This record gives sequence, structure tokens and C-alpha cells, in this order.
Amino acid sequence: MIRTIRIGRHISAQGVFVRQLSNGHIIIRAGTQMLTGRPISAPVA
Repeated sequence: MIRTIRIGRHISAQGVFVRQLSNGHIIIRAGTQMLTGRPISAPVA
């Protein structure tokens, strides 16, 4: 499943979901890198 995270105030990244951490952050795989950040929820229509 593709997820979007916020890494910094103005930086976001998309990648394949790896796992969720106990502090609420998630880890994604973007290419060869593993990135950690706050998940961005989908917009509600």
C-alpha cells in the first residue's frame, strides 16, 4: 500500500508502507531508502 508521510514542515514523501512505530510515525520504502515521518491522512470528500 502506498502511503504519504510528512518529513519536515514543507517536505513530504510517498512510498510503500513498511510498519508503524509506537510514537505514531510510520516507515515507508521510497526506492532504496527507508523514511520515517508523520502519516498524512487522505482527504475526506
